[in-house]
Amino acid sequence: MYAVVTNGGRQFMMRVGDTCKVDRLAAEVGAEVRYEDVLLIGGSDTASTGKDVAKKAVVLEVLEHKKDKKINIIKFKRRKHHMKRMGHRQGYTVVKVKDIK
Repeated sequence: MYAVVTNGGRQFMMRVGDTCKVDRLAAEVGAEVRYEDVLLIGGSDTASTGKDVAKKAVVLEVLEHKKDKKINIIKFKRRKHHMKRMGHRQGYTVVKVKDIK
């Protein structure tokens, strides 16, 4: 059994026992989080969407909070003596799928 959920404008396919990187969640390590933005729930030969999954949820366990690699951003305008360097590290949360209800 698997479920497709949305988080941060992206869609994730999750199975029970899988680990996944999602956008930073405001939950402590070890806490359980319920995702209720389920788009699809499928099995070996069937799939259901729409009103059938409106009351379904995916239960996740927060494993850790981390940051991605640094992305360097350079804004440059030619012949203007203007250059701006910036960096960004996106935060994310590693979660483990415990149950699909």
